[in-house]
Amino acid sequence: MTSLSVAAQDYLAIRRALGVQLVAHGRLVEDYVAHLDHRGGGPVTVQTAVDWANAAPLKSRRQLAVRMSVARGFARYLAGFDTATQIPPARMLPVPTTRPTPVVFSEAQIGDLLASATRLSPPLRAASFHTLIGLMAATGLRTSEARALDRDDVDLSAGALVVRCSKYGKTRQVPLHPSTTTAVTAYLRRRDRLCPRPVSDALLITPTGDRLHTLSETFRRLLREAAITVPAGRRPPRLHDLRHTFAVATLRDWHRAGLDAQRRLPALSAYLGHVNPAHTYWYLQAVPELMAVLADRLDDAAQEQR
Repeated sequence: MTSLSVAAQDYLAIRRALGVQLVAHGRLVEDYVAHLDHRGGGPVTVQTAVDWANAAPLKSRRQLAVRMSVARGFARYLAGFDTATQIPPARMLPVPTTRPTPVVFSEAQIGDLLASATRLSPPLRAASFHTLIGLMAATGLRTSEARALDRDDVDLSAGALVVRCSKYGKTRQVPLHPSTTTAVTAYLRRRDRLCPRPVSDALLITPTGDRLHTLSETFRRLLREAAITVPAGRRPPRLHDLRHTFAVATLRDWHRAGLDAQRRLPALSAYLGHVNPAHTYWYLQAVPELMAVLADRLDDAAQEQR
């Protein structure tokens, strides 16, 4: 193992000890070190970072920016031990800050998706996907969080579920609306009847008792059957958009009720498991429907002042 490889392992170990997972990031650091070793090792320079960034398979602007950010972070660490290390400037290939506009489902569309899920076969598959869609729409869980739920993570008596080791290794408790608790209770009864001895501890299971899979493929089928489409040029809807829909609907309802959404945003951020509240604030500028609601409130406020 080269000295750069040892330094990379130490760098990743320190950051992971601080609670950062660094899965894809870690692979990129290792790839960067392999690139440097192939070129004869250090010192790490701006040019080696640029050369490695441009070796990206697709070379999209975001991919180039992410690779440069990885090289910059590793260089900062190395500079503490090797004064010959050059740190790439922060504004060199910055990561684009724009994110695609999320797809927000209407209540009717969610109802259509739930109805389509009930027509899946066999019956347990239908029940599991019906519960998956309903649970995500009612709680804003990430797709990976919903799939990773175990049966013991749901406390029906308390009306809550525990999301364990989610993004960035965080664990949180998510309160459930009574109607959601009732729906999950009904699912578990049916699940136990159809598959009394599952091979997995998962909450949502397949007819063979395994943890639910083929989520994206099945969801695309449900979208087709529900005739849900998006305008040309927009990315297709994903299961994860149920999370976006929950966040947007919550903010919209707060504004329509005349509540102080600004003060409530940190609570929504914690509920969604956002590490940075800015990820929750993003919805205020990313969703046209929310902007329209905000504009109406501003008009109402202006009318009251006249």
